[in-house]
Amino acid sequence: MDLNELKKLIKIVDESNVNEVEIEEELSKTKGKLKVRISKNHGVSAMTVVPHAHQATAHFPPPLVQHTAQPVQFESKETIEKSQAERPLDIVDKGEFIEVKSPIVGTFYRSPAPDADPYADVGTVIKPGQTLCIIEAMKIMNEIESEVSGKVAKILVENGQPVEYNQTLFLIEKA
Repeated sequence: MDLNELKKLIKIVDESNVNEVEIEEELSKTKGKLKVRISKNHGVSAMTVVPHAHQATAHFPPPLVQHTAQPVQFESKETIEKSQAERPLDIVDKGEFIEVKSPIVGTFYRSPAPDADPYADVGTVIKPGQTLCIIEAMKIMNEIESEVSGKVAKILVENGQPVEYNQTLFLIEKA
């Protein structure tokens, strides 16, 4: 066992829920055995190496950041799509225009396919429920629908451009 293997072992113990690991290794018939014990005691890792009858103890400083492992919970694709679909658009009334903002982070697309017509152009009269664009997030295509009536005055995002949460996508002229 070399120093790199010991370092890896110490790191594994520090980052896991294991409190102690003991390894015994036969070095050779003339050198005897190597015994390594790594244990966690209140954030301090201690290592004991005992070749033959000699005993050496090395103390390693506690890790700078201690993490507590939490179980990871995954949501199904349907749950994600439903929660994103139920998230209301952020609509801001700015006098004669209404801002339509992105409800999620993703990639903005004006049409359902590269060779298809866009959902809305400048000058398009829209009504509630009409699709304005698609935002792709984690390989899920999210249709963004209008919640207001009016006319598209300005499209503020280029096709294929990444968008941030709450970024203004469209300016809608009030009907």
